[in-house]
Amino acid sequence: MGGISIWQLLIIAVIVVLLFGTNKLRTLGSDLGASIKGFKKAMNDEEKPEQAEKTSHDADFETKSLAEKSTVVQSEKSESKNKE
Repeated sequence: MGGISIWQLLIIAVIVVLLFGTNKLRTLGSDLGASIKGFKKAMNDEEKPEQAEKTSHDADFETKSLAEKSTVVQSEKSESKNKE
């Protein structure tokens, strides 16, 4: 007695289509889908930086030997002299 039957749902659907039209309902459905998709993406984006912070480091430098460092410094000095 208290439930909604299939006939009542069908009548409500017909009234909604007559009031708004199929184009308006199609646009409304696509807008609703896009907003849900954007919401899910925003929720996933918030979780990713937290996971990235746990696995990444502040700086990721390669270790070099003293010989490599001296050649890099010399090449930088020669480049600065060439600019002048």
